[in-house]
Amino acid sequence: MPGIERGLPGGPVVVVGGGPVGMVAAASLARFGIPVVLIEAEKRPKTDWRASTFHAATLELLDELGIADRMHAEGLVVPVYHFRDRRDGLIAAFDFSLLADETPFPYRLQLNQQHLVRMLHERLARTPGVELLFGARVTGVDPRAGNGASVVVSTATGTREVHGSWVIGADGAGSTVRRALGVDFTGWTYPERFLIASTSVDLAEALPGIAEVNYVADPREWLFLLRTPESWRAVWPVPAGQSEADALAGATLERQFQGVAPRRADYPIIDRQLYRVHQRVAGSFRAGRAVLIGDAAHINSPMGGVGLNSGIHDAVDITRRLARIAEGAAAEAELTAFAGVRRRVAVEYVQADTQRNTQRLSEADESRRRAAHEEMRATAADPDRARAYMRRASLLESVRRFGVGLPPGAPAPAPAR
Repeated sequence: MPGIERGLPGGPVVVVGGGPVGMVAAASLARFGIPVVLIEAEKRPKTDWRASTFHAATLELLDELGIADRMHAEGLVVPVYHFRDRRDGLIAAFDFSLLADETPFPYRLQLNQQHLVRMLHERLARTPGVELLFGARVTGVDPRAGNGASVVVSTATGTREVHGSWVIGADGAGSTVRRALGVDFTGWTYPERFLIASTSVDLAEALPGIAEVNYVADPREWLFLLRTPESWRAVWPVPAGQSEADALAGATLERQFQGVAPRRADYPIIDRQLYRVHQRVAGSFRAGRAVLIGDAAHINSPMGGVGLNSGIHDAVDITRRLARIAEGAAAEAELTAFAGVRRRVAVEYVQADTQRNTQRLSEADESRRRAAHEEMRATAADPDRARAYMRRASLLESVRRFGVGLPPGAPAPAPAR
């Protein structure tokens, strides 16, 4: 990564949030030679296990950042995933190698998100012109401070104001930046919660024939089973009436895993998380000289693994635009294009697809459930339809349609076939 070579009037870009999306934004700015201050409330880089899937379109962007090779060295390449039914078994298998002539990454890369955070943090810590403020909580945002924007930060030693040219809010679903800007976060919350549990047991041995990524439909308790380099992970819904303590109890997790793949020995649990799931989108991705990206701008069901990916696309989009602004491009046109394009992608692709995926897994009406299964079988059996399906699932379609950070008015890339 080069040293800092150029800046924007008003000072560095302030990135709020040190998760994977904020780290990508900071790394991309540094790559363009733009000074950056990254502010994170936690005292050290985030170690959250939640997201673990990187799709083809995202790997193309991360490759430009020069981090994809390292991710591949630690990650797991998964070219095939299964759509299954808990009663009927395999319904459809989708092989991303069908997209080998469209992307250098025709697969999902499974790598827990904290590893990307670690890799980028190590790089940023030694990059000139990058200031990392951990253990610093943003308490206020002024998106129109003089010729830039500012944030008020509370640390163990007191309060300070950080002034910059722009503020990028990448501080998650409960975003302080979004709330300070007064931006609505409309949508709804699933009545059930989702539980993620990880085990060191090799589920492929316990369940011969499964893929390394499996979506398992069931009207009473659907499942999502996937392998990461560290473990196998299972995701299932937790009814609204079940207490958090009971849902996370060792006996409950043991019973759940034994119900998936019976074995004589117990299931060692490496990690467990219970969380609420929402479908929400910010009313605007921009206010003055502040923008919202990632979960601060849109949150969704994890079914499909596109939330983190779309957030990374947000980060690359806005930083490409800021790089052009630093070279003299019209800021208003660039930021208007960012807010419009990224919100449209969030609504038309991320929200629509993840809700459809979740509904397909949990469908209780037998006729609709059978129809969905037949549709999936027919799609997987037809190479052209399968390519189109995987193009969309991997976010290649949205990128080919809208681009990522294209100049205002520029034509989109040639559409995928």
